[in-house]
This record gives sequence, C-alpha cells and structure tokens, in this order.
Amino acid sequence: MSNLEILAVLVNVLGVWLTARRTPWCWPVSVVAVLLYVWIFYDVKLYSDMLLQVIFAFMQGYGWWRWRAGRTDHGRVHIERLPLPRAVISLAAGALLALSLGAGMAHFTDAEVPWLDATLTAFSLVASYWAARKHVASWWLWIVLDAIYTGLYYYKALPLTAALYAGFIALAVYGLRAWQRDLSAQGPAGQPTPVLP
Repeated sequence: MSNLEILAVLVNVLGVWLTARRTPWCWPVSVVAVLLYVWIFYDVKLYSDMLLQVIFAFMQGYGWWRWRAGRTDHGRVHIERLPLPRAVISLAAGALLALSLGAGMAHFTDAEVPWLDATLTAFSLVASYWAARKHVASWWLWIVLDAIYTGLYYYKALPLTAALYAGFIALAVYGLRAWQRDLSAQGPAGQPTPVLP
C-alpha cells in the first residue's frame, strides 16, 4: 500500500459518491482518480486496466458534456432506461473487445491474468458508456464488475484498492436505488422500444 494508492482511493470514492448524487462534477473528479491509477496498474502489470484508465480519462470528458446538457431545474441530470437494442449491441461490443484485447495482452505482453483483465476492462467501458448516457442499468453492471475487481485486486496484493472496490459495490447499490427512485419520480418515458431499468 502506497501513498499514491491511498490518494487514488480517496479521490475515487469522492467521484463515485458525486456520480450517485447525479452531480456533473463527478466527471472532472474522476479524471484525477483514473490518472492516478494509470501508474498504479502499470506497476502491477495490469496493462488492460492501465489502458482502461487512459480511456476513462477521455470518457470522463464525454460524460461531463452529456450530463451538462441534460440537467434538470435542480442541477441534476435526467436519467433514462436502457433501450434493449442498445443493451444488446453494447454487450456484444464489450464481448468482442474483451476477446481481442485479451488475445493481444496474452500474446504480446507480460501481463498477468490477461483474459480476466481484458474482460473487466471491456465491460467497464460498456458500464461507463451507459453511465454517460444516464442509464440506470449502468449500476447493475458496475455491481457485477466491482465484485470481480475486488477479488482481482486482492489477488494482486492491492488491499486498499480491493477494499475500495468492495466499497464501490455498496456505493453502486446506493446509486442504483437513488436512480431508480428518481426515475420513478420522473414519470413514464414513453419510449417505443423495450427498455431495461
């Protein structure tokens, strides 16, 4: 456990808490958090996770832009159900990315656990995309991913980061409940296509 890991954990907790509160400032705070983790994951040879953090930095900008354009009168964003076609396409893209990234990491690097790392990275991008699009279903995916990440980081001797991701599960449950409650308060969306929560 290093001072850098401690700082990264604290900034991450703040970012997820702000996300659950639907505050657009969650995005710039999260940029700082992901940049700190670039170095940490490089050091423990989780290269897919390192790459994910770099991509996350750009996705934070996209999320901030999307959220700033979708605020309610109270400064919070409108949230949406996930259309079923978007869910299927996103998950298929995540699976394809996991296979190609995993193969690349397994054959061309000295990455440890390349396939698991690549799979978590790919589906974290899907969850981030859903969160940027303000879909409640993003929280369900984060709960699953964070549970697996907790075990991976414990295995990689990053106990504080493992504890952080265990805490992320609780924050994701909080976010899910809050967003579901707020979605109900927004009333029917009237979308013509099948949707997921």
